[in-house]
Amino acid sequence: MHTPTDEQAHAADVFRAGRHLVLQAGAGTGKTSTLALLAATTKRRGRYIAFNKDIARDAAARFPSTVACKTAHATAYAALGHRYAHRLNSPRQPAWKTGQALGLTRPVRIGELEISPRTLAHTVLRTVTRFCHSADPALTRHHVPPLRRLNTPADHTQLTETVLPFAEKAWADLHNAEGGVVRFDHDHYLKMWALTEPRIDADFLLLDEAQDTNPVLEQVFTAQRDHAQLVMVGDSAQAIYGWRGARDVMTGFDAPQLTLTRSFRFGPHIAEEANRWLTLADAPIRLTGTTTIPARLGALTRPDAVLCRTNIGAMTQVMTLLAAGRRVALTRGGQQLAALALAARDLKNGRRRTTHPELVLFASWGELQDYAAHDPAGRDLQPFADLVDTHGPEAILAAVDQLTDEANADVTVSTAHKAKGREWPTVQIADDFPPPKDSDQHDAQGQPIPEPVSSTDARLAYVAVTRARHHLDLGGLSAQAC
Repeated sequence: MHTPTDEQAHAADVFRAGRHLVLQAGAGTGKTSTLALLAATTKRRGRYIAFNKDIARDAAARFPSTVACKTAHATAYAALGHRYAHRLNSPRQPAWKTGQALGLTRPVRIGELEISPRTLAHTVLRTVTRFCHSADPALTRHHVPPLRRLNTPADHTQLTETVLPFAEKAWADLHNAEGGVVRFDHDHYLKMWALTEPRIDADFLLLDEAQDTNPVLEQVFTAQRDHAQLVMVGDSAQAIYGWRGARDVMTGFDAPQLTLTRSFRFGPHIAEEANRWLTLADAPIRLTGTTTIPARLGALTRPDAVLCRTNIGAMTQVMTLLAAGRRVALTRGGQQLAALALAARDLKNGRRRTTHPELVLFASWGELQDYAAHDPAGRDLQPFADLVDTHGPEAILAAVDQLTDEANADVTVSTAHKAKGREWPTVQIADDFPPPKDSDQHDAQGQPIPEPVSSTDARLAYVAVTRARHHLDLGGLSAQAC
């Protein structure tokens, strides 16, 4: 490791004093190296809780042997999940078959819509997933997810009354270690372990990526406070997974709040751009770039990576780049895009309904088009409808089949969400990052004044612009440049 910065040395001093600690680590500021530095200052036994297996494996090679580096799931598996090992390997099956086994065999009419057993089965399984991500001790009404086109409180109440008993039945089924009808996954044993109120045997705990912690893990981690020193590390400005239940647990944690602000990833020009978004996100840190790293902003014709806001935007980029003869990789593959294209094909071919959770309540493609074009709640589907109408489902599926792996690609396409934790030499921002909407206010020349950039949009933009090491093309974010 390089000579510690003043911030890193101060963090080590606070850690050695035995105090709980929150470490706000900006993009590229060496948070893993800093945690390894902290762990090396003590002979005490520690646990490093990583965001995924790859991070845990990398950390294990850098931390002293006194620190066990595992994911939360691996910790839960060792304690309880191993009892369900054979259920984890059970064959996949469609949700509707699971629903049938649970007793979901009849449609339910809610308002003007008839909800099929297939849709109800999907909703039951999503309800269990939402419960598993929560800190709640039991399934309740708020775990039932909303469905598109069930827009009134009365509609959702009726949905919850239908779904909740079957969700409770599914959760009971999952507790049978010998076997059951619901497919068992890793989040199930993590929740079961959390409900036992476990005591983690360690002198200190290091929680990485704390800004994206699910409430279930937050509950387990903070419960160790009385017997272990707790260190949370992450970047509140990169808290971009709130839509799937994660929340930033750092800002409200009762402990000294320290920062790492010098980025070793990029130079001052990219740091300045990052700081613009950090300001808009009202973040607690600002970054300083490393002056010896060459980095600039400007147009790119052949970037190493193109970052998009949405999966639909990523699909559009993939098709454009393939048409230009480029070898294209898509981060985490094209399964999600293929699933949407197959659902669109079902609707266009006249199949009554599809099983895709985003499109499940549409009876036809025309119904989806009308919803996307005219219903305010359906605006996010308009780019998808346009893409399918322009190219057709088969062309989208063919494009997914042409994807290559990153090692052999000319360019990698990713959403900003999936790019988190990654970096490339040169990055271009796609044009599906929309500018702020016009407000009803006007300037002195009578021009509409744009609405302020939301903190959610600012955080996502911050993640996107900080993936570049040497050259950043702002692309779709240029319209929001100050």
